[in-house]
Amino acid sequence: MKELIKPQRIHPGDTVATISISGGRAGDKDMLWRYELGKRRLQEVFGLKVVETPHALAGNEYIYQHPELRAADLHWALENPEVKAIITNMGGDDSYRLFPYLDYGLIRSHPKIFMGFSDITTSCCIFAHAGVMSYYGPSLLTPIAQPGRLDEYTESAMRKALFSGEIIGRVEPCPKYTPIEWQDKPEEDIVWQENPGYKLIQGRGKVQGRLIGGCWGPLQQIMGTNIFPDRELWEGSIIFMENISPYNSALAALHGWRALAASGALDVCAGIITPAMSEKEDQMLLKVLRQEVHREDLPVLEGVDFGHRTPMTVLPIGALAELDCASASFTILESGVC
Repeated sequence: MKELIKPQRIHPGDTVATISISGGRAGDKDMLWRYELGKRRLQEVFGLKVVETPHALAGNEYIYQHPELRAADLHWALENPEVKAIITNMGGDDSYRLFPYLDYGLIRSHPKIFMGFSDITTSCCIFAHAGVMSYYGPSLLTPIAQPGRLDEYTESAMRKALFSGEIIGRVEPCPKYTPIEWQDKPEEDIVWQENPGYKLIQGRGKVQGRLIGGCWGPLQQIMGTNIFPDRELWEGSIIFMENISPYNSALAALHGWRALAASGALDVCAGIITPAMSEKEDQMLLKVLRQEVHREDLPVLEGVDFGHRTPMTVLPIGALAELDCASASFTILESGVC
């Protein structure tokens, strides 16, 4: 996989921009309280200054109707010399609609931290197409604005990936997790579950590769476009991939892995990491790997904390990482920023 341009780190006192590049719920009246909570977290926990891109709080319907303004907001944040990083407010489901309005040269000439998850997969592919590293990790509404307080695992992951020029190192599983909570609840009412940790699905030895991936739905939307990662990006990579379909998740898993197989990605990657999956989802993945693409050798580590739950780590797309099958461990071998 080719190396991507690594953005500069951020420091306390720097300005970050929040953006509604996908869904626009952050600006809806019933969600503004949560946006303000997330904004305060960035200010108080990390010491950052926060500005909104021009249309970030225009509301969900307006954001949906104007993909060209979402792209314009990204350009605004990239060109603004005060803005050092861009944090998405939330995901959504239609970021492919930005393609006609984007200036890829501008993204490449102004490499800045850009972070989010879910439908932000598409935006991360846009950055990779422009040759720039982006970050699959927390969005502002969740988990940064989770009720109660920002958990230590997510906070530590953000500090390591975005604020430090040191090697990120071994990514340990979180001790406890909770589903995404959208209601305004006190901390004591949030139910946390013990995390069983990582599980090796198959594989031996150690493999290294650069991180690439995201969420199946957005990736499947952009297959066939020039923004879908090309073979050079999949070659020798460690793929991270999550499934969030609420309907028959095992079948959705099968379709997702088959889509990657059809693209050739599973033929050339070095390994796979996934969030926690059901036994049936495990079976679907192994069916594709063992019976359809004949990659019985491919290391697969399950349970990494990058999916749709709290807490969440930060995965720098394009960073060199390692899977160690003997210890069922996952390590990022370089810094997330320069």
